[in-house]
Amino acid sequence: MKTAITPTRSENFSEWYQNLITAADLAENAPVRGCMTIKPYGWAIWELMRDELDKRIKACGAQNAQFPLLIPIDFFNREAEHVAGFAKEAAVVTHYRLKMIDGTLQPDPESRLTEPYIIRPTSETIIGDAMSRWVQSYRDLPLKLNQWVNVMRWEMRPRLFLRTSEFYWQEGHNAFATHDQANADARKMHGVYGDYMREVLAIPSIMGEKTPEERFAGADHTYTLEHIMQDGKALQAGTSHDLGQHFSKSFGIQYLDTDGVLKHAWTTSWGVSTRMMGSLFMTHSDDDGLVLPPAVAPYQVVIIPITRDENADELNAYADDLGTQLRNAGIRVFVDTSDMRAPDKMWKWIKRGVPLRVEIGAREMADGCVTITRRDLGKSSKHSITVAELMADVDGILKQIQRDMYDAVVARNQTMIHNVSDLDELSDALANGTIGFFRIKYTATQNEKFDALMDTYKISRRCLDDADSDYVYVAKSY
Repeated sequence: MKTAITPTRSENFSEWYQNLITAADLAENAPVRGCMTIKPYGWAIWELMRDELDKRIKACGAQNAQFPLLIPIDFFNREAEHVAGFAKEAAVVTHYRLKMIDGTLQPDPESRLTEPYIIRPTSETIIGDAMSRWVQSYRDLPLKLNQWVNVMRWEMRPRLFLRTSEFYWQEGHNAFATHDQANADARKMHGVYGDYMREVLAIPSIMGEKTPEERFAGADHTYTLEHIMQDGKALQAGTSHDLGQHFSKSFGIQYLDTDGVLKHAWTTSWGVSTRMMGSLFMTHSDDDGLVLPPAVAPYQVVIIPITRDENADELNAYADDLGTQLRNAGIRVFVDTSDMRAPDKMWKWIKRGVPLRVEIGAREMADGCVTITRRDLGKSSKHSITVAELMADVDGILKQIQRDMYDAVVARNQTMIHNVSDLDELSDALANGTIGFFRIKYTATQNEKFDALMDTYKISRRCLDDADSDYVYVAKSY
């Protein structure tokens, strides 16, 4: 069967993913190594994702702020464990001007900075410095901050939306009077992310705490959300960190308590990034292109008039009027009145993943009907309904698509989560090409035999089982 994307997922999942990004017109590699240019359609998806999550973050009491892109290297030196986690990825600014030397612009040797700056890989340090001034009394706590920014971590093996040197994210940073409050907040934001990914992205998450070997540099506890891709690999979609007092002691975040004693605050940080977009695309899409849940689809409905030269103006006007009615009902709609051939229009919007396709021909216009097709189900869902029925049912159809897409991923994931009793069973499963997550006793991974399996099969500990922390999930990952 001919597909819009080749190779197919089963033939070469990695190449399929790269071609999917191109076919859906989402992004392209930038002239800067390891970076990407997100195209308007891709950015529209990110805006919808961002705006909904921003509402949920603010509902938790966080306020948005903006902190500098450049961070003094001295700030990193104050938190040795933290800097060790980012040292190999740090992009460093060493000069402040260019000069024409031998016919080319080069850094002016005389402009070398006395103290280099780090282009932000994450902002715990510079926000910690601000908190040391903003927190003076117990009355200033809790302090809950969030920012939507770009960050840079020099990536050696870039892949669009999954691993790029520059990417976009939100990072929350909170400070509390007690450790119990901080840890409860880290877990709360972990839950907020899980709800968001389930309700908005239609993706179930495996949620749990990172093992000590995998936790965030400088954290006491790291809570993660792991997604299972269609090829069985794990993708870390978000994290929330209980940072203890590491950063408050390094940056002097202190408050005068009710007992008159000066105490260090307890801090958290939490974030998700454009990597969620990679998860969204790989989780739901098929061999014909993107499949988007209605909640984050730039256009939830596309209307395609099937015109001939003699009726093009009338049919296009009719389609425009239907589009206006749907927009007035709160639906995001695109009416494709371009002069492309009808089949080309259909394939364009199939590849872009619009949840509901509405086709109108001359006979349907005369009968007051349309033909609708759900993107997640394809041809099997194609049928004719009246315009009145469409207006009455469209919201319900979109909500059903959202639910069905989530349920489909849940069902698929269940086939890719495997309980293994010991390392021998794990080794056999990996050797036989079994894909997915493997649930095994955490203590079984604490030896050289597991280290050897990690080297051979490129697996890692993803997270402890939230329901039973004696067990850990192991998988290959992006």
